Amino acid sequence: MRIGDLSAATGASPRSLRYYEDQGLLTSSRSGGGQRHYPETAVERVRLIQSLLSAGLNSATIQDVLPCINNEAIRTPWLAERLTAELERVEAQIEDLHRTRAILAGLVEQYRVG
Repeated sequence: MRIGDLSAATGASPRSLRYYEDQGLLTSSRSGGGQRHYPETAVERVRLIQSLLSAGLNSATIQDVLPCINNEAIRTPWLAERLTAELERVEAQIEDLHRTRAILAGLVEQYRVG
């Protein structure tokens, strides 16, 4: 499948697909003309990458955890620990945002005209 087909099947832009490939998250073969060709399994792989990105993981973390997610035989407690650490990181960011919001709401009230 060519990059445009994979893009249409997953909703990921061709630019995103090239980025995933540059980050080692996705692989393709090349035609004689240099066009990328992806296996059918790339659709599910891209959807998984998108899901992990939506969960707040960066590409380096995804590269670390992807083998364990894809292959249950090599899955260890490390995967749950790594994902838990990411969850704790996101929860800390949420707490920071709540504090920031409270400060900003106070400023809005303090400087409201009328």
